[in-house]
This record gives sequence, structure tokens and C-alpha cells, in this order.
Amino acid sequence: MTAPPMQYAVHVIGGGLAGSEAVWQIAGRGVPVKLHEMRPVCSTAAHRTDGLAELVCSNSLRSDDKENNAVGLLHEEMRRLGSLVMRAADANQVPAGGALAVDRDGFSAAITRALAEHPLIEICREEIALPPQEWDSVIVATGPLTSPALADAIRSLTGEDALAFFDAIAPIVHRDSIDMSVAWFQSRYDKVGPGGSGADYINCPLDRSQYESFVAALVAGDKTSFHEWEATTPYFDGCLPIEVMAERGPETLRHGPMKPVGLTNEHNPHEKAHAIVQLRQDNKLGTLFNMVGFQTKLKHGEQTRIFRTIPGLEHAEFARLGGLHRNTFLNSPKLLDGTLRLKAMPRLRFAGQITGCEGYVESAAIGLLAGRFAAAERLGEPLSLPPPTTAHGALIGHITCGHIMGDQAETIEPGPRSFQPMNVNFGLFPPIAQIPSRSADGQRLRGVEKTKAKRRAICARALADLDQWIGGARLAAE
Repeated sequence: MTAPPMQYAVHVIGGGLAGSEAVWQIAGRGVPVKLHEMRPVCSTAAHRTDGLAELVCSNSLRSDDKENNAVGLLHEEMRRLGSLVMRAADANQVPAGGALAVDRDGFSAAITRALAEHPLIEICREEIALPPQEWDSVIVATGPLTSPALADAIRSLTGEDALAFFDAIAPIVHRDSIDMSVAWFQSRYDKVGPGGSGADYINCPLDRSQYESFVAALVAGDKTSFHEWEATTPYFDGCLPIEVMAERGPETLRHGPMKPVGLTNEHNPHEKAHAIVQLRQDNKLGTLFNMVGFQTKLKHGEQTRIFRTIPGLEHAEFARLGGLHRNTFLNSPKLLDGTLRLKAMPRLRFAGQITGCEGYVESAAIGLLAGRFAAAERLGEPLSLPPPTTAHGALIGHITCGHIMGDQAETIEPGPRSFQPMNVNFGLFPPIAQIPSRSADGQRLRGVEKTKAKRRAICARALADLDQWIGGARLAAE
């Protein structure tokens, strides 16, 4: 395979899953590419080898069910798009039930070998700060462990100061799992606000006994511990964990995120709630709502147990649970365009966790897209976005345009940007037009079976639309 004449290399910074996948996609289109990885010249506190695509935490890529699970669907889409990450994962699989888990050393070795042997790929072991001006096409895929030098360069370039801090994340709930016979829609004091209707929040009421039990559970709940290398990073001031607020006194939450003023329970208008939990729409589709002010470092099992004691959330299904960790990511809906280019400097693209996605597979998928975009741009081909009905389209939509920005919605307290990283989940997909109502034997579908039918329909639609998109992209390339 040889490069077209007079063609300059695309540069990719970062040899994790996103960077490795981006490099593979670029070279696969016949475009030369240089991968810049700082290890082993400069190591990190989390990595232990100099292998590309090293898995620093779990060895699981999560569910491989392409018919009922959003992550499994993403796996299948990546396979159809020629993903190196999925090829290496399938070749190095270890038993894990319905999950796709891998031999981490074999997985990394397979990717390192494939990239090293490709004639159009050059691997450069060096640390890069702001890419030189002569690099006209660059993908930054440095993940949550971005080097201080590069993080400083990005911060200076974007004017954003929300890089490398402890990120306290609030849980996000699927709208259709909230019990609206208990909860109700209303904005505080019926305030309309920009783009609002005066009924923009879902409100869940607690009486005194429920509130006191809830606060006690927060204080006693099992919390996550810090990694040694994270211990010196302070909380982000605007995102104190809710249990930290609860520890400051039993009334703190009633005068903060759970204050009941300005709200009237439409189900029981004559009884005043002692405290109220509010949930705010989190995506344009209206399928996801975040728990306002509920940033937390509670362990995931504790979150599910404690938050389901809130009236109206007894059967809540979480698209994302809260978390607390050192993170480096962009305010992507503000800073990136639809093809992941930095608006302030379009020669730079971003990929992976630094864009605001969570998880191994999601990072690799965004790297895959960034690589395809960069290659098409270099070849002078039209840039084609994946349909929003696909897992790739839903994920990039969340990153670049699917989030409701702070100036588009009423906020309870003034504060920093509200965009937060997220795993792929069905709440990011456009609703299905027609959900099957009966099973193959004619039985009416209810409850769990209806949910499963909806998910199967979303997955089938996604793969059909992806195949059509792939076919269109192939014709455009020819």
C-alpha cells in the first residue's frame, strides 16, 4: 500500500484506544499517519507498560449483546466499520459470560503489532505539547491522563479552565422510569426562563421523615476512595458531592439543591413538601434527566440503593451513575464542531475521553470517527456524519450538540458548565417510531418485556441505518 503523491501525514497524539483506532482508520484509507505516544519517554501513574491501547483499569469491554444493549450495539457497529480495537478484542477474548473481556496483554500486543507493521504508520515515542503550526491535520486523543504540558496548551488555546480537576458527576435517569403519579413537572416559582415553559423540571417530594432518613443514608453510605496519584487534586468548587454537603449539617440540603420553596405538588397541593429533589432535562430528545445538585462519590451500589428511596424514583433506571475522579475533558458542545474539530483552531481534532465520552469502547468509537473524518478531509471527500439513530451517531451527538447548555435552561444555582462525560446508552438515541406492542405469539407486551422489545427495535434500526451509511460513504469514496 503506498500513499498518493504529495500527500502529507496526519498526526495523532496519544496511543490509547482512541488514538490507536484513529490511526488505523486513517491508514486504512491510504493516508500516511504519524502516531505520537509519550510512553516510555514520559510515563503516567496509571500505566505499567509502553504498549499501545493498554487497558489501565478493567479488562472488560462490557456487554457484547448487539440486540438488547447499547454497548453491544456499539461493538457490532465498530466491527462493521473495520475497527482494529474490536478485531484485537475478539482475538484475545477470555470467558466473561455475556461480556466481552480480553487478555489485556494480548490485546495491547495485537494492536501495537498491527500498527507497527503497517507501511503507512510511523510510531514516534515523544511527548507533544501544542502541535507545531506546520501540522495541518492533528487528532488529539490523550484521554483523562493528558500530560500537564499538553493540558496547559489546550487550556490556553480554548480559554477553558475546567481541565484536570476532580469531577463530581450527578446521576442521570431515564425519563420513562420515573413515576409521574408521584412526581410532577414544574419550574421553581413557575419561572419560564430561556427556552423554558415554566414546567421544565421533574420534582420528587420528601416529607420530614423521608428526608431525615435520606440524609442519614448519604452520610453513612460507602464512598469511593482516591487513587494515590489523585489525592492532591481538589474538588471542583461548583460541584461538591451531595454527601459532603450532607455532612455539613442536617438542614444543608434543604437550603441547597433540595430546597422546597416555589414548588407546589400537583398531586397534593395542600401539603407542603419538606424537601424536593429536582431533575432537569439533560438531552434535546427529553429522554434523560439529571438529578440536580446530586454530584456524588458514593459507590455505585450505594447510589442505586439510596436514590431509589426518593419518592418517584423507586424504580429509576440510571443511564449513568454519579462519580468522582480526576478527569481531563473539553466542554465539547461549546468548543468542537460536528466533526470533532476545535472551532478556535480547526486543524486540531479531538477524540476519545477528552471529548466527553466514558468507557473503553466509546473512546475507541470516537477515535474511529475522528480518523475517518481526518482521512476524508485529507482525500478531499465530503464529510459524512453517522445517522443519529446509530450508536456512533448518538454518541457524537451527545458530545457535539445533544446536550442542553447552561444558557439554554433554567439553573437552580449559578455555576460552571454542566456538560459531563457519559457512556453510550439508549437515552441518547432518538425515540423509536413504533414500539412492538405484542409478542410473536400475540401476547400484549408489558413492563420489562416491552422495554426489551423497544431496545431490540432501536438496535435493529441502528444497524440498518449504519449499513446504509457505510454504503453511501463507499460510493462517495469511489
